[in-house]
Amino acid sequence: MNERLIQYLLDKGLLTHEQATLVRKKQFEQHCSAREILAETGYVTEEQLLDALSAVSRVPIVRLYENPVPVEVRQLVKPDLLRQYVMMPYAFDPDDSGTILVAMNDPMNMRGRDLIAIASKCRIRPFLATTTDILVSIDRYYGTEEMQEAAEMYTQANEVDKTVEEQIIQEDINSSPVVMLVNSLVEQAVRQRASDIHIEAGPDRVRVRCRVDGVLYTTAVYDMRLLAAIVARVKIISGLDISEKRKPQDGRFSITVDRREYDVRVSVLPTVYGEKCVMRLAQKKALNRSKLSLGFSPEEMKKFDKILSKPNGIVLVTGPTGSGKSTTLYTALSELNSDMVNIVTVEDPVEANIEGINQVQVNVKADMTFANALRSILRQDPDIIMIGEIRDGETAAIAVQASITGHLVVSTLHTNDTAASITRLMDMGVESYLIADSTVGIIAQRLVRRLCPNCRRPHKLEDYEIAYLGLTPEEAETVTVYEPVGCQRCNGTGYYDRIGIYEIMEITPTLRGMIARNRPTDEIRDTAIAEGMETLHASARRLVLDGTTSISEMRRISVEDITLLVDEPGEGN
Repeated sequence: MNERLIQYLLDKGLLTHEQATLVRKKQFEQHCSAREILAETGYVTEEQLLDALSAVSRVPIVRLYENPVPVEVRQLVKPDLLRQYVMMPYAFDPDDSGTILVAMNDPMNMRGRDLIAIASKCRIRPFLATTTDILVSIDRYYGTEEMQEAAEMYTQANEVDKTVEEQIIQEDINSSPVVMLVNSLVEQAVRQRASDIHIEAGPDRVRVRCRVDGVLYTTAVYDMRLLAAIVARVKIISGLDISEKRKPQDGRFSITVDRREYDVRVSVLPTVYGEKCVMRLAQKKALNRSKLSLGFSPEEMKKFDKILSKPNGIVLVTGPTGSGKSTTLYTALSELNSDMVNIVTVEDPVEANIEGINQVQVNVKADMTFANALRSILRQDPDIIMIGEIRDGETAAIAVQASITGHLVVSTLHTNDTAASITRLMDMGVESYLIADSTVGIIAQRLVRRLCPNCRRPHKLEDYEIAYLGLTPEEAETVTVYEPVGCQRCNGTGYYDRIGIYEIMEITPTLRGMIARNRPTDEIRDTAIAEGMETLHASARRLVLDGTTSISEMRRISVEDITLLVDEPGEGN
Protein backbone atom coordinates (compact mmCIF):
# COMPACT_ATOMS: atom_id res chain seq x y z
CA MET A 1 0.00 0.00 0.00
CA ASN A 2 2.78 2.46 0.96
CA GLU A 3 4.78 1.84 -2.21
CA ARG A 4 1.67 1.92 -4.39
CA LEU A 5 0.72 5.30 -2.91
CA ILE A 6 4.19 6.76 -3.55
CA GLN A 7 4.24 5.37 -7.10
CA TYR A 8 0.78 6.79 -7.83
CA LEU A 9 1.88 10.27 -6.74
CA LEU A 10 5.06 9.95 -8.82
CA ASP A 11 3.06 8.91 -11.90
CA LYS A 12 0.72 11.89 -11.45
CA GLY A 13 3.67 14.28 -11.14
CA LEU A 14 2.65 15.32 -7.62
CA LEU A 15 5.85 13.99 -6.05
CA THR A 16 9.44 14.30 -7.23
CA HIS A 17 11.88 11.37 -7.10
CA GLU A 18 13.92 13.23 -4.45
CA GLN A 19 10.81 13.69 -2.29
CA ALA A 20 9.84 10.04 -2.77
CA THR A 21 13.30 8.97 -1.59
CA LEU A 22 12.98 11.16 1.52
CA VAL A 23 9.50 9.73 2.27
CA ARG A 24 10.83 6.16 2.04
CA LYS A 25 13.79 7.06 4.28
CA LYS A 26 11.55 8.65 6.94
CA GLN A 27 9.21 5.65 6.79
CA PHE A 28 12.12 3.39 7.70
CA GLU A 29 13.50 5.72 10.41
CA GLN A 30 10.20 6.64 12.09
CA HIS A 31 8.28 3.38 11.48
CA CYS A 32 5.38 5.38 10.02
CA SER A 33 3.17 4.92 7.00
CA ALA A 34 3.78 6.83 3.78
CA ARG A 35 0.45 8.61 4.36
CA GLU A 36 1.64 9.99 7.71
CA ILE A 37 4.99 11.16 6.30
CA LEU A 38 3.33 12.82 3.29
CA ALA A 39 0.85 14.62 5.54
CA GLU A 40 3.66 15.80 7.82
CA THR A 41 6.03 17.02 5.10
CA GLY A 42 3.38 18.84 3.08
CA TYR A 43 4.77 17.59 -0.25
CA VAL A 44 1.16 17.14 -1.38
CA THR A 45 -2.02 18.83 -0.17
CA GLU A 46 -4.57 17.01 1.98
CA GLU A 47 -6.97 16.84 -0.96
CA GLN A 48 -4.30 15.42 -3.31
CA LEU A 49 -3.36 12.81 -0.71
CA LEU A 50 -7.03 11.91 -0.22
CA ASP A 51 -7.58 11.43 -3.96
CA ALA A 52 -4.43 9.28 -4.19
CA LEU A 53 -5.45 7.11 -1.22
CA SER A 54 -8.89 6.61 -2.74
CA ALA A 55 -7.45 5.62 -6.11
CA VAL A 56 -4.97 3.17 -4.59
CA SER A 57 -7.29 1.59 -1.98
CA ARG A 58 -10.53 1.85 -4.01
CA VAL A 59 -12.28 3.29 -0.93
CA PRO A 60 -14.74 6.11 -1.84
CA ILE A 61 -14.39 9.67 -0.53
CA VAL A 62 -16.88 11.47 1.72
CA ARG A 63 -17.06 15.18 2.65
CA LEU A 64 -18.19 15.24 6.27
CA TYR A 65 -19.18 18.92 6.13
CA GLU A 66 -21.85 17.91 3.59
CA ASN A 67 -23.26 15.17 5.87
CA PRO A 68 -24.85 16.25 9.19
CA VAL A 69 -24.39 13.44 11.73
CA PRO A 70 -27.60 12.22 13.42
CA VAL A 71 -27.69 12.13 17.24
CA GLU A 72 -28.23 8.35 17.33
CA VAL A 73 -25.00 7.83 15.34
CA ARG A 74 -23.02 10.19 17.59
CA GLN A 75 -24.04 8.18 20.64
CA LEU A 76 -22.60 4.91 19.32
CA VAL A 77 -18.89 5.56 20.03
CA LYS A 78 -17.02 7.64 22.63
CA PRO A 79 -15.06 10.60 21.20
CA ASP A 80 -11.79 9.45 22.86
CA LEU A 81 -11.74 6.37 20.63
CA LEU A 82 -12.60 8.42 17.54
CA ARG A 83 -9.75 10.87 18.19
CA GLN A 84 -7.28 8.07 18.87
CA TYR A 85 -7.91 6.37 15.52
CA VAL A 86 -9.04 9.49 13.54
CA MET A 87 -12.41 8.09 12.49
CA MET A 88 -15.95 9.47 12.45
CA PRO A 89 -19.18 7.45 12.09
CA TYR A 90 -21.55 9.74 10.21
CA ALA A 91 -24.63 7.73 9.14
CA PHE A 92 -26.39 4.36 9.11
CA ASP A 93 -26.14 2.46 5.85
CA PRO A 94 -29.49 3.12 4.08
CA ASP A 95 -29.51 -0.50 2.82
CA ASP A 96 -28.56 -2.11 6.16
CA SER A 97 -29.48 -0.63 9.53
CA GLY A 98 -26.86 -2.82 11.22
CA THR A 99 -24.03 -1.13 9.31
CA ILE A 100 -22.62 2.34 9.92
CA LEU A 101 -20.72 4.50 7.44
CA VAL A 102 -17.38 5.56 8.93
CA ALA A 103 -15.03 8.26 7.61
CA MET A 104 -11.33 7.50 8.15
CA ASN A 105 -8.03 9.02 7.04
CA ASP A 106 -6.24 5.69 6.58
CA PRO A 107 -7.96 2.82 4.73
CA MET A 108 -5.48 0.31 6.24
CA ASN A 109 -6.34 1.14 9.87
CA MET A 110 -7.88 -2.27 10.60
CA ARG A 111 -7.42 -2.05 14.37
CA GLY A 112 -9.44 1.17 14.54
CA ARG A 113 -12.16 -0.33 12.38
CA ASP A 114 -12.39 -3.40 14.62
CA LEU A 115 -12.54 -1.39 17.85
CA ILE A 116 -15.24 0.94 16.53
CA ALA A 117 -17.23 -2.07 15.28
CA ILE A 118 -17.02 -3.59 18.79
CA ALA A 119 -17.92 -0.29 20.53
CA SER A 120 -20.86 0.46 18.21
CA LYS A 121 -22.03 -3.18 17.88
CA CYS A 122 -22.36 -2.48 14.14
CA ARG A 123 -20.64 -3.54 10.97
CA ILE A 124 -18.34 -0.94 9.39
CA ARG A 125 -18.43 0.42 5.84
CA PRO A 126 -15.34 2.58 5.33
CA PHE A 127 -15.07 5.91 3.51
CA LEU A 128 -12.08 8.24 3.15
CA ALA A 129 -11.92 11.84 4.44
CA THR A 130 -9.09 14.24 5.21
CA THR A 131 -7.61 14.25 8.72
CA THR A 132 -8.68 17.87 9.15
CA ASP A 133 -12.25 17.14 8.07
CA ILE A 134 -12.55 14.24 10.54
CA LEU A 135 -11.02 16.06 13.53
CA VAL A 136 -13.06 19.21 12.89
CA SER A 137 -16.19 17.05 12.73
CA ILE A 138 -15.31 15.36 16.06
CA ASP A 139 -14.76 18.81 17.61
CA ARG A 140 -18.03 20.08 16.17
CA TYR A 141 -20.16 17.29 17.61
CA TYR A 142 -18.29 16.41 20.81
CA GLY A 143 -15.90 19.28 21.58
CA THR A 144 -18.24 21.64 23.44
CA GLU A 145 -19.59 18.79 25.55
CA GLU A 146 -16.06 17.59 26.41
CA MET A 147 -14.89 21.06 27.47
CA GLN A 148 -18.01 21.64 29.56
CA GLU A 149 -17.42 18.29 31.30
CA ALA A 150 -13.81 19.28 32.05
CA ALA A 151 -15.01 22.64 33.38
CA GLU A 152 -17.58 20.98 35.66
CA MET A 153 -15.02 18.43 36.87
CA TYR A 154 -12.66 21.24 37.87
CA THR A 155 -15.36 23.25 39.62
CA GLN A 156 -16.59 20.22 41.61
CA ALA A 157 -13.10 18.95 42.48
CA ASN A 158 -11.83 22.27 43.83
CA GLU A 159 -14.52 23.44 46.20
CA VAL A 160 -12.06 23.28 49.11
CA ASP A 161 -10.40 26.41 50.45
CA LYS A 162 -7.15 26.44 48.46
CA THR A 163 -5.64 29.11 46.27
CA VAL A 164 -5.88 28.47 42.55
CA GLU A 165 -2.08 28.36 42.37
CA GLU A 166 -1.96 25.54 44.95
CA GLN A 167 -4.65 23.61 43.10
CA ILE A 168 -2.93 23.89 39.72
CA ILE A 169 0.51 22.92 41.07
CA GLN A 170 -0.75 19.98 43.16
CA GLU A 171 -2.96 18.41 40.48
CA ASP A 172 -1.73 15.50 38.39
CA ILE A 173 -0.62 17.22 35.20
CA ASN A 174 -2.05 14.58 32.86
CA SER A 175 -5.46 14.08 34.43
CA SER A 176 -6.15 17.64 35.63
CA PRO A 177 -9.47 18.91 34.22
CA VAL A 178 -8.05 22.41 33.70
CA VAL A 179 -5.09 20.97 31.75
CA MET A 180 -7.52 19.04 29.57
CA LEU A 181 -9.63 22.17 29.14
CA VAL A 182 -6.73 24.42 28.06
CA ASN A 183 -5.38 21.73 25.71
CA SER A 184 -8.84 21.35 24.16
CA LEU A 185 -9.18 25.12 23.74
CA VAL A 186 -5.91 25.30 21.80
CA GLU A 187 -6.48 22.13 19.75
CA GLN A 188 -9.98 23.13 18.68
CA ALA A 189 -8.80 26.63 17.81
CA VAL A 190 -6.05 25.15 15.61
CA ARG A 191 -8.53 22.93 13.78
CA GLN A 192 -10.84 25.89 13.23
CA ARG A 193 -7.86 27.71 11.61
CA ALA A 194 -7.89 30.38 14.33
CA SER A 195 -5.01 32.86 14.55
CA ASP A 196 -5.82 34.05 18.10
CA ILE A 197 -7.66 32.83 21.21
CA HIS A 198 -9.15 35.44 23.55
CA ILE A 199 -10.02 34.40 27.13
CA GLU A 200 -11.96 37.33 28.60
CA ALA A 201 -13.28 38.08 32.08
CA GLY A 202 -16.81 39.44 32.47
CA PRO A 203 -18.88 40.29 35.55
CA ASP A 204 -20.09 36.69 35.95
CA ARG A 205 -18.85 34.68 32.95
CA VAL A 206 -15.63 33.79 31.14
CA ARG A 207 -15.95 34.26 27.39
CA VAL A 208 -13.67 32.46 24.92
CA ARG A 209 -13.44 33.88 21.41
CA CYS A 210 -11.36 32.78 18.42
CA ARG A 211 -10.23 34.93 15.50
CA VAL A 212 -10.83 32.97 12.31
CA ASP A 213 -9.97 34.56 8.95
CA GLY A 214 -9.56 37.91 10.72
CA VAL A 215 -12.95 37.96 12.49
CA LEU A 216 -13.69 37.09 16.15
CA TYR A 217 -16.34 34.47 17.02
CA THR A 218 -17.49 33.36 20.48
CA THR A 219 -16.72 29.65 20.90
CA ALA A 220 -17.44 28.99 24.60
CA VAL A 221 -18.73 30.58 27.82
CA TYR A 222 -17.73 29.29 31.30
CA ASP A 223 -18.40 29.94 34.95
CA MET A 224 -16.34 32.83 36.35
CA ARG A 225 -14.71 30.46 38.88
CA LEU A 226 -12.74 28.92 36.00
CA LEU A 227 -10.96 32.12 34.94
CA ALA A 228 -8.15 32.05 37.51
CA ALA A 229 -7.48 28.35 36.86
CA ILE A 230 -7.34 28.74 33.06
CA VAL A 231 -5.06 31.79 33.23
CA ALA A 232 -2.81 30.11 35.82
CA ARG A 233 -2.43 27.05 33.60
CA VAL A 234 -1.56 29.20 30.56
CA LYS A 235 0.98 31.12 32.68
CA ILE A 236 2.68 27.91 33.84
CA ILE A 237 3.18 26.49 30.34
CA SER A 238 4.37 29.85 28.97
CA GLY A 239 6.87 30.48 31.78
CA LEU A 240 5.09 33.42 33.46
CA ASP A 241 4.72 34.31 37.15
CA ILE A 242 1.39 32.84 38.29
CA SER A 243 1.34 34.95 41.47
CA GLU A 244 1.64 38.28 39.59
CA LYS A 245 -1.83 39.55 38.74
CA ARG A 246 -1.31 43.32 38.70
CA LYS A 247 1.08 43.70 35.75
CA PRO A 248 0.88 42.71 32.09
CA GLN A 249 3.03 39.69 31.17
CA ASP A 250 4.20 38.18 27.88
CA GLY A 251 5.40 34.63 27.24
CA ARG A 252 5.31 31.81 24.73
CA PHE A 253 5.11 28.02 24.48
CA SER A 254 5.06 25.32 21.80
CA ILE A 255 2.39 22.68 21.30
CA THR A 256 2.00 19.84 18.81
CA VAL A 257 -1.48 19.38 17.34
CA ASP A 258 -2.15 16.66 14.77
CA ARG A 259 1.60 16.11 14.22
CA ARG A 260 2.20 19.80 13.47
CA GLU A 261 4.17 22.06 15.80
CA TYR A 262 2.67 25.43 16.72
CA ASP A 263 4.31 28.40 18.41
CA VAL A 264 1.92 30.16 20.83
CA ARG A 265 2.63 33.73 21.96
CA VAL A 266 0.83 34.63 25.18
CA SER A 267 -0.19 38.06 26.50
CA VAL A 268 -1.86 38.47 29.90
CA LEU A 269 -3.43 41.82 30.81
CA PRO A 270 -5.18 42.82 34.09
CA THR A 271 -8.73 44.13 33.48
CA VAL A 272 -11.57 45.28 35.74
CA TYR A 273 -13.05 41.79 36.17
CA GLY A 274 -9.82 39.80 36.12
CA GLU A 275 -6.96 38.94 33.81
CA LYS A 276 -7.51 38.73 30.07
CA CYS A 277 -5.36 36.21 28.20
CA VAL A 278 -4.71 36.28 24.46
CA MET A 279 -2.87 33.45 22.73
CA ARG A 280 -1.57 34.00 19.18
CA LEU A 281 -1.16 30.76 17.24
CA ALA A 282 1.42 30.32 14.49
CA GLN A 283 2.36 27.09 12.77
CA LYS A 284 6.14 27.04 12.63
CA LYS A 285 6.21 26.08 8.94
CA ALA A 286 3.26 28.25 7.85
CA LEU A 287 5.27 31.44 7.34
CA ASN A 288 7.73 29.71 4.99
CA ARG A 289 5.31 29.61 2.08
CA SER A 290 5.82 29.52 -1.64
CA LYS A 291 5.29 32.94 -3.21
CA LEU A 292 2.73 31.30 -5.53
CA SER A 293 0.43 30.79 -2.50
CA LEU A 294 0.36 34.48 -1.54
CA GLY A 295 -2.25 35.44 -4.13
CA PHE A 296 -0.18 37.61 -6.48
CA SER A 297 -1.56 38.12 -9.99
CA PRO A 298 0.90 37.31 -12.82
CA GLU A 299 1.67 41.02 -13.24
CA GLU A 300 2.18 41.50 -9.49
CA MET A 301 4.46 38.44 -9.41
CA LYS A 302 6.68 40.01 -12.08
CA LYS A 303 6.95 43.24 -10.08
CA PHE A 304 7.61 41.34 -6.85
CA ASP A 305 10.43 39.35 -8.48
CA LYS A 306 11.90 42.46 -10.09
CA ILE A 307 12.01 44.35 -6.76
CA LEU A 308 13.63 41.41 -4.95
CA SER A 309 16.26 41.06 -7.67
CA LYS A 310 17.78 44.46 -6.79
CA PRO A 311 21.26 44.09 -5.24
CA ASN A 312 20.73 46.94 -2.77
CA GLY A 313 18.06 49.35 -1.54
CA ILE A 314 15.04 49.25 0.78
CA VAL A 315 11.96 47.10 0.15
CA LEU A 316 9.04 48.03 2.43
CA VAL A 317 5.93 45.97 3.16
CA THR A 318 3.13 48.04 4.69
CA GLY A 319 -0.30 47.44 6.16
CA PRO A 320 -2.15 47.21 9.48
CA THR A 321 -1.58 44.49 12.10
CA GLY A 322 -2.76 41.10 10.83
CA SER A 323 -2.50 41.97 7.13
CA GLY A 324 0.06 39.24 6.36
CA LYS A 325 3.19 41.43 6.27
CA SER A 326 5.32 38.88 8.16
CA THR A 327 4.32 36.09 5.76
CA THR A 328 5.31 38.23 2.76
CA LEU A 329 8.65 39.12 4.38
CA TYR A 330 9.47 35.51 5.25
CA THR A 331 8.50 34.44 1.73
CA ALA A 332 10.82 37.08 0.31
CA LEU A 333 13.67 35.90 2.54
CA SER A 334 13.08 32.26 1.56
CA GLU A 335 13.32 33.31 -2.11
CA LEU A 336 16.59 35.19 -1.48
CA ASN A 337 18.12 32.54 0.79
CA SER A 338 21.12 30.72 -0.70
CA ASP A 339 24.65 29.67 0.22
CA MET A 340 25.99 32.68 -1.67
CA VAL A 341 24.45 35.39 0.54
CA ASN A 342 24.58 36.25 4.24
CA ILE A 343 21.08 37.12 5.49
CA VAL A 344 20.66 38.59 8.97
CA THR A 345 17.34 39.57 10.57
CA VAL A 346 16.42 41.58 13.65
CA GLU A 347 12.91 40.83 14.88
CA ASP A 348 10.61 41.36 17.84
CA PRO A 349 9.85 38.51 18.26
CA VAL A 350 11.37 35.94 15.88
CA GLU A 351 8.18 34.44 14.44
CA ALA A 352 9.60 31.48 12.51
CA ASN A 353 13.01 29.87 12.16
CA ILE A 354 14.45 29.64 8.64
CA GLU A 355 17.41 27.38 8.05
CA GLY A 356 20.42 29.26 6.70
CA ILE A 357 19.33 32.68 7.99
CA ASN A 358 20.82 34.37 11.06
CA GLN A 359 17.96 35.67 13.19
CA VAL A 360 18.38 38.13 16.07
CA GLN A 361 15.77 38.66 18.81
CA VAL A 362 15.19 42.19 20.12
CA ASN A 363 15.77 42.39 23.89
CA VAL A 364 15.14 45.85 25.30
CA LYS A 365 16.21 44.85 28.85
CA ALA A 366 19.62 43.87 27.49
CA ASP A 367 19.71 47.10 25.41
CA MET A 368 19.32 45.04 22.22
CA THR A 369 17.00 47.48 20.45
CA PHE A 370 16.35 47.51 16.70
CA ALA A 371 18.85 50.34 16.26
CA ASN A 372 21.60 48.77 18.40
CA ALA A 373 21.12 45.37 16.77
CA LEU A 374 21.35 46.97 13.32
CA ARG A 375 24.65 48.65 14.15
CA SER A 376 26.10 45.29 15.16
CA ILE A 377 24.63 43.53 12.13
CA LEU A 378 26.39 45.95 9.79
CA ARG A 379 29.70 44.66 11.19
CA GLN A 380 28.65 41.06 10.39
CA ASP A 381 29.27 41.37 6.63
CA PRO A 382 25.58 41.05 5.65
CA ASP A 383 24.26 40.99 2.09
CA ILE A 384 20.59 41.17 3.03
CA ILE A 385 19.11 42.62 6.24
CA MET A 386 15.55 42.11 7.41
CA ILE A 387 14.18 44.51 10.04
CA GLY A 388 10.96 43.30 11.66
CA GLU A 389 9.56 46.84 11.80
CA ILE A 390 10.87 50.38 11.35
CA ARG A 391 9.46 52.04 14.48
CA ASP A 392 11.57 55.19 14.98
CA GLY A 393 13.81 57.69 13.24
CA GLU A 394 17.03 56.11 14.47
CA THR A 395 16.16 52.69 13.00
CA ALA A 396 14.96 54.33 9.78
CA ALA A 397 18.18 56.34 9.40
CA ILE A 398 20.41 53.27 9.91
CA ALA A 399 18.29 51.24 7.48
CA VAL A 400 18.61 53.94 4.80
CA GLN A 401 22.38 54.21 5.31
CA ALA A 402 22.73 50.42 5.11
CA SER A 403 20.82 50.29 1.82
CA ILE A 404 22.87 53.11 0.29
CA THR A 405 26.12 51.38 1.23
CA GLY A 406 25.28 48.26 -0.77
CA HIS A 407 22.88 46.15 1.30
CA LEU A 408 19.36 44.99 0.45
CA VAL A 409 17.11 45.90 3.39
CA VAL A 410 13.56 44.53 3.74
CA SER A 411 11.25 45.79 6.47
CA THR A 412 7.67 46.68 7.44
CA LEU A 413 5.85 49.92 8.22
CA HIS A 414 2.36 50.59 9.57
CA THR A 415 0.85 52.77 6.84
CA ASN A 416 -2.36 52.57 4.80
CA ASP A 417 -0.86 52.47 1.31
CA THR A 418 2.39 52.64 -0.63
CA ALA A 419 2.61 56.41 -1.13
CA ALA A 420 1.95 57.11 2.57
CA SER A 421 5.09 55.13 3.45
CA ILE A 422 7.25 57.85 1.86
CA THR A 423 5.60 60.47 4.07
CA ARG A 424 6.02 58.28 7.16
CA LEU A 425 9.78 57.99 6.60
CA MET A 426 9.99 61.77 6.17
CA ASP A 427 8.04 62.24 9.41
CA MET A 428 10.67 60.04 11.11
CA GLY A 429 13.32 62.54 10.08
CA VAL A 430 14.82 60.86 7.00
CA GLU A 431 15.73 63.36 4.26
CA SER A 432 13.65 63.06 1.08
CA TYR A 433 16.72 62.72 -1.18
CA LEU A 434 17.95 59.77 0.93
CA ILE A 435 14.54 58.07 0.67
CA ALA A 436 14.59 58.60 -3.10
CA ASP A 437 18.09 57.12 -3.41
CA SER A 438 17.46 54.10 -1.17
CA THR A 439 13.89 52.90 -1.80
CA VAL A 440 13.44 50.36 -4.61
CA GLY A 441 9.88 49.17 -3.97
CA ILE A 442 6.93 49.36 -1.57
CA ILE A 443 4.24 46.69 -1.18
CA ALA A 444 0.98 47.58 0.59
CA GLN A 445 -1.30 44.67 1.42
CA ARG A 446 -4.47 43.45 3.13
CA LEU A 447 -6.06 40.04 3.64
CA VAL A 448 -9.60 39.40 2.42
CA ARG A 449 -11.66 36.32 3.23
CA ARG A 450 -12.28 33.82 0.45
CA LEU A 451 -15.88 32.84 -0.14
CA CYS A 452 -16.58 29.24 0.83
CA PRO A 453 -16.80 27.39 -2.51
CA ASN A 454 -19.21 24.91 -0.96
CA CYS A 455 -22.02 27.37 -0.21
CA ARG A 456 -21.50 30.70 -2.02
CA ARG A 457 -24.38 31.89 -4.19
CA PRO A 458 -24.82 34.54 -6.89
CA HIS A 459 -25.59 38.02 -5.64
CA LYS A 460 -27.73 40.60 -7.45
CA LEU A 461 -25.87 43.90 -7.47
CA GLU A 462 -27.60 47.00 -6.13
CA ASP A 463 -27.08 50.35 -7.85
CA TYR A 464 -24.66 51.61 -5.19
CA GLU A 465 -22.62 48.38 -5.47
CA ILE A 466 -22.40 48.74 -9.25
CA ALA A 467 -21.07 52.27 -8.72
CA TYR A 468 -18.63 51.07 -6.03
CA LEU A 469 -17.20 48.47 -8.41
CA GLY A 470 -16.95 51.05 -11.20
CA LEU A 471 -19.18 49.09 -13.58
CA THR A 472 -21.63 50.34 -16.15
CA PRO A 473 -25.18 48.91 -16.00
CA GLU A 474 -24.39 46.93 -19.17
CA GLU A 475 -21.21 45.45 -17.63
CA ALA A 476 -23.10 44.60 -14.42
CA GLU A 477 -25.45 42.39 -16.45
CA THR A 478 -22.56 40.30 -17.77
CA VAL A 479 -20.65 39.62 -14.53
CA THR A 480 -21.52 37.21 -11.71
CA VAL A 481 -20.74 38.38 -8.18
CA TYR A 482 -21.17 35.99 -5.23
CA GLU A 483 -22.25 36.42 -1.62
CA PRO A 484 -21.62 34.33 1.54
CA VAL A 485 -24.23 31.86 2.78
CA GLY A 486 -22.76 29.57 5.47
CA CYS A 487 -22.47 25.80 5.82
CA GLN A 488 -20.81 23.20 8.04
CA ARG A 489 -17.51 23.42 6.17
CA CYS A 490 -17.10 27.14 6.94
CA ASN A 491 -18.81 26.98 10.37
CA GLY A 492 -21.68 29.09 9.09
CA THR A 493 -19.51 32.10 8.24
CA GLY A 494 -19.72 31.84 4.45
CA TYR A 495 -15.94 32.24 4.18
CA TYR A 496 -13.04 29.80 4.22
CA ASP A 497 -9.38 30.93 4.31
CA ARG A 498 -7.94 34.27 3.19
CA ILE A 499 -6.01 35.68 0.25
CA GLY A 500 -3.82 38.76 -0.09
CA ILE A 501 -4.59 41.87 -2.10
CA TYR A 502 -1.61 43.99 -3.06
CA GLU A 503 -0.54 47.43 -4.19
CA ILE A 504 3.03 47.25 -5.50
CA MET A 505 4.86 50.51 -6.15
CA GLU A 506 8.08 50.03 -8.06
CA ILE A 507 10.20 53.17 -7.62
CA THR A 508 10.77 54.38 -11.19
CA PRO A 509 13.08 57.32 -12.16
CA THR A 510 10.01 59.60 -12.36
CA LEU A 511 8.84 58.65 -8.85
CA ARG A 512 12.41 58.92 -7.53
CA GLY A 513 12.58 62.50 -8.75
CA MET A 514 9.20 63.35 -7.20
CA ILE A 515 10.23 61.88 -3.84
CA ALA A 516 13.51 63.82 -3.89
CA ARG A 517 11.58 67.05 -4.60
CA ASN A 518 9.25 66.25 -1.66
CA ARG A 519 6.08 66.20 -3.77
CA PRO A 520 2.69 65.59 -2.00
CA THR A 521 1.57 62.02 -1.27
CA ASP A 522 -1.48 62.24 -3.57
CA GLU A 523 0.67 63.40 -6.46
CA ILE A 524 3.11 60.47 -5.96
CA ARG A 525 0.19 58.01 -5.80
CA ASP A 526 -1.45 59.42 -8.96
CA THR A 527 1.84 59.20 -10.87
CA ALA A 528 2.37 55.58 -9.74
CA ILE A 529 -1.15 54.69 -10.93
CA ALA A 530 -0.50 56.39 -14.26
CA GLU A 531 2.64 54.25 -14.59
CA GLY A 532 0.63 51.06 -14.12
CA MET A 533 0.34 50.48 -10.35
CA GLU A 534 -2.80 48.53 -9.40
CA THR A 535 -4.32 49.96 -6.21
CA LEU A 536 -5.63 47.92 -3.27
CA HIS A 537 -9.15 48.84 -4.36
CA ALA A 538 -8.51 47.57 -7.90
CA SER A 539 -6.91 44.36 -6.57
CA ALA A 540 -9.92 43.68 -4.32
CA ARG A 541 -12.31 44.50 -7.18
CA ARG A 542 -10.60 41.89 -9.37
CA LEU A 543 -11.17 39.22 -6.68
CA VAL A 544 -14.84 40.20 -6.35
CA LEU A 545 -15.42 39.96 -10.10
CA ASP A 546 -13.74 36.54 -10.37
CA GLY A 547 -15.84 35.13 -7.50
CA THR A 548 -13.03 34.75 -4.96
CA THR A 549 -14.50 37.16 -2.41
CA SER A 550 -17.65 39.21 -1.84
CA ILE A 551 -18.33 42.91 -2.25
CA SER A 552 -19.24 43.11 1.47
CA GLU A 553 -15.81 41.71 2.35
CA MET A 554 -14.16 44.18 -0.03
CA ARG A 555 -15.93 47.02 1.75
CA ARG A 556 -15.18 45.61 5.23
CA ILE A 557 -11.44 46.05 4.79
CA SER A 558 -11.98 49.66 3.56
CA VAL A 559 -9.13 49.63 1.07
CA GLU A 560 -9.84 53.14 -0.19
CA ASP A 561 -12.10 56.05 0.57
CA ILE A 562 -14.31 55.86 -2.50
CA THR A 563 -17.13 58.38 -2.89
CA LEU A 564 -20.15 56.43 -4.08
CA LEU A 565 -21.95 57.66 -7.16
CA VAL A 566 -25.26 56.40 -5.77
CA ASP A 567 -26.33 56.72 -2.13
CA GLU A 568 -26.62 53.52 -0.13
CA PRO A 569 -30.04 52.43 1.14
CA GLY A 570 -30.96 54.30 4.28
CA GLU A 571 -28.57 57.20 3.71
CA GLY A 572 -30.95 59.36 1.71
CA ASN A 573 -30.03 62.32 -0.51
